[in-house]
Amino acid sequence: MEFDELSRSVIGCAIEVQSSLGPGLLESTYRQCLAYELSHPQIRFQMELPLPVRYKDDLLDCGYRIDLLVSGDLIVEVKAVEILLPIHQAQILTYMRLAKIPIGLLISPSW
Repeated sequence: MEFDELSRSVIGCAIEVQSSLGPGLLESTYRQCLAYELSHPQIRFQMELPLPVRYKDDLLDCGYRIDLLVSGDLIVEVKAVEILLPIHQAQILTYMRLAKIPIGLLISPSW
């Protein structure tokens, strides 16, 4: 699946979650429901993937977790906030840099 098609599928799943649940739930609920939606067209993904930091010759667990890594090519970060802030953008950009994955989606289904 090429990126445009993949990103459209993920966004479509996120819209389905938002329209089904509405606002006001926990981020973990939206993430779990998005994973459920992704599994139905059988889109390959990993959830809450640990993202170690390479420091010198070692990999260190510094607590970073990717919400969803879709098809190994797309990082999806879910935020249950009304307004996405620069700190949220910085978080996904950090994940993209550490994982060496140039594409990411920052999704807030609670709007």
